[in-house]
Amino acid sequence: MDPKLFAPLLIVALVLWGIYRRARRSFGRQAVVRGRLWGRLVMLALVVVLVGAGALHDARALIGLGAGLGCGLLLAAVGLRYAQFESTPEGHFYTPHAMIGAVLMAVLVGRIGWRVLRVYAAAPAALSSPQGLGTIDPHNPVTLGLFGGLVGYYAAFNLGVLRRSSAMPPATSTPQP
Repeated sequence: MDPKLFAPLLIVALVLWGIYRRARRSFGRQAVVRGRLWGRLVMLALVVVLVGAGALHDARALIGLGAGLGCGLLLAAVGLRYAQFESTPEGHFYTPHAMIGAVLMAVLVGRIGWRVLRVYAAAPAALSSPQGLGTIDPHNPVTLGLFGGLVGYYAAFNLGVLRRSSAMPPATSTPQP
C-alpha cells in the first residue's frame, strides 16, 4: 500500500465508523447511561468552544455556527417531545424519534460528502499554493451552521434525556393494579 494513501484511508475509515456509531444511537431503544450522556455533553461543549474559537476572525462563520446551534436547540425540543421514555426493572430507557434521527444522519452524510468532493476538486490547485489545503475554506458558514445544528441538537437532547430520566420514578418489579 502506498504510504501517501494510508492517512486518507484511515480518515475515511474513522469517519465511516463515527457515522455508524451515530446511526446506532439515533434509532431504537437506548438505555439511559448517565455517565455516557454527561461525557457527550462535555465533549460537545468543548468541541463547540474550540470550533468557535477557531472561527473568531470570521463573523459569517460565527453567525452560521450560532444559527445552527439555535436551530439544533429547537429541533431537540421537538425531538424530546416525540421521544418515548420508559422505566423498567432493568433501568430507564428512551427511544428517539426515528424521523429526526434519519434527517440528521442524511444531513451529516450529505455535508461530509459535499466537503469531500469540494476538497477533492480543489486539491490540485490548493496543493500548488503556499498555504496548501488551508486555502480550502475551513470556516464555511454553511458547514459551521450544519455542525452547530447537529451539536446543538445532540447536546440539548442529551441534557433533556438526563432531566426527563431523573424525574422518572423507578419501576417496580411487580405490576401495579
